Amino acid sequence: MTETKTAAIILCAGKGTRMRSDLPKVLHPLAGRPMLSHLLITLSELDLARTTIVIGEDMDAVAQAAHQHSAVVQGQQRGTGHAVLAARDALADFDGDVLVLFGADPLIGTETITRMMQARREDPQPAIVVLGFESSDPGAYGRLVRAQDGSPDAIVEAKDATPGQRDITLCNSGVMLIDGGHLWDLLARVGDTNAKGEYYLTDIVALARADGLGCAVVTGDEAELLGIDDRADLACAEAYVQNQLRLAAMRGGATLLDPNSVYFSFDTRLGRDVIVGPHVAFGPGVTVGDHVTIRAFSHIEGATIAEGAMIGPYARLRPGADIARDVHIGNFVEIKNATIETGAKVNHLTYVGDARVGAAANVGAGTITCNYDGVAKHKTDIGAGAFIGSNTALVAPVSIGDGAVIGAGSVITKDVAADSLALTRAPQKELPKRKHQGKK
Repeated sequence: MTETKTAAIILCAGKGTRMRSDLPKVLHPLAGRPMLSHLLITLSELDLARTTIVIGEDMDAVAQAAHQHSAVVQGQQRGTGHAVLAARDALADFDGDVLVLFGADPLIGTETITRMMQARREDPQPAIVVLGFESSDPGAYGRLVRAQDGSPDAIVEAKDATPGQRDITLCNSGVMLIDGGHLWDLLARVGDTNAKGEYYLTDIVALARADGLGCAVVTGDEAELLGIDDRADLACAEAYVQNQLRLAAMRGGATLLDPNSVYFSFDTRLGRDVIVGPHVAFGPGVTVGDHVTIRAFSHIEGATIAEGAMIGPYARLRPGADIARDVHIGNFVEIKNATIETGAKVNHLTYVGDARVGAAANVGAGTITCNYDGVAKHKTDIGAGAFIGSNTALVAPVSIGDGAVIGAGSVITKDVAADSLALTRAPQKELPKRKHQGKK
């Protein structure tokens, strides 16, 4: 096998008008990460010489998302062949193979691309390797027309296909691996005489065959090669990604009581023997230790949960929540930018923000850390073993000492010393014989 360098061209210039969005299509998220980033992460696992992104005008956000790679602008959009030509100058000094992909086809895996590379480099070393897939409902997909030996003879777009060609179920994904020594000459001869009046990259297959060059086809899974053109496609891709993440979590030792109702982010990390209840959503930046239980309807983002903690149901952990070992965070509790130390309990109807709750402290129902004064955020510090009575407001900045007790219904505006009792409850008054007398 001859070793050949490979460069990638990712086509991202499409306006994505069917998305009906101000956000460029390739920046729409899947599992919390832009679809273009999914593809770039996949390519980073391969030994590619370079990657070039083809963008449209006024797509600086796309270039910024792929900032580690070069970006070129396709000014006038005249089809896929025209888009690849926009990268010619960027690859002028490159003499290896060229892999053409689409930024809105983010689900392709490294194993599929590797099989394309193997097919290109093994005898008879075809000049073009096309990635296809079988579909029971080919619809608007381009059809792969095969020669008698099974190799691709041409790719026909659905709008240009004859009735017989539309019966073909082997479809074109759009992804190609091309010998760079032939690519630019082939593209220079592509015309625009077709239903769309565009320059199709797919036309290089027929041109290569006419030149006596070999072509090959590698097949992949249809779900993996889904192209995202509108929000319905985006939902299908999200479902595919979520299923992969759920399987990975369960294979890694987590129990999902109702897998289809659990939603992960691309970077969610679960430990062993974690139990996740129904309807739990993980945003980006979550790490969960071993033997954690997360009960139903909890939402967790930007948080760290240590071993043995119990979260929920109906808990919300926001960015900066640092939950230590054996902590209990109960129903309708919100934690934001706060450290909850080992064995502490915040079990009911409570907001803890910009705070520290010390080890083994107990925060009663209805407690609020009043962290914002209208101008700036301030910190609340609750010491180890402290007991905060129900319906308490802690007006930050304030410190509650180790072992201190705060009486229920208090509004605490000053620091409380360790092992002391603090309360601001008004005296209870009882007025005798004041029972309401109704009208006669």
